[in-house]
Amino acid sequence: MQFTIKSIEDWQGIVEQILPELQHNILLLKGNLGAGKTTFTQFLLNKLGSEDEVNSPTYSIVNEYNTPNGKVFHFDLYRLKNIEEVYDIGIEEYLDNAFLCIIEWPEVYEEELYGLKYHTMSIINTGENREVSFD
Repeated sequence: MQFTIKSIEDWQGIVEQILPELQHNILLLKGNLGAGKTTFTQFLLNKLGSEDEVNSPTYSIVNEYNTPNGKVFHFDLYRLKNIEEVYDIGIEEYLDNAFLCIIEWPEVYEEELYGLKYHTMSIINTGENREVSFD
């Protein structure tokens, strides 16, 4: 699926189209700083019925949100330097106990997902718009 974001309100429509397609409990979010990864997550959590305030997990590394469907864990792996640091935060336990895990900056961990089913969303800031792909 491909989308173009021209305004912040466009995220709502994207979430409404993507949500029925979420078949796996892992969503990798890729994009440069400021691309809109956390903004997308805010819209997604709102649509999932969470009443929690959604913030970037840049410093906490993982944020936990409640939804009627279960726990959603939102990771930001940007500051982690190697796979050992990812395992040190207990990522496997989160993955096993979540309705959904949203992982920003997943590159340090992506190889470890071999054999698991997950979705990937890429957001590219073109300067005027954001180009989004989801699979």
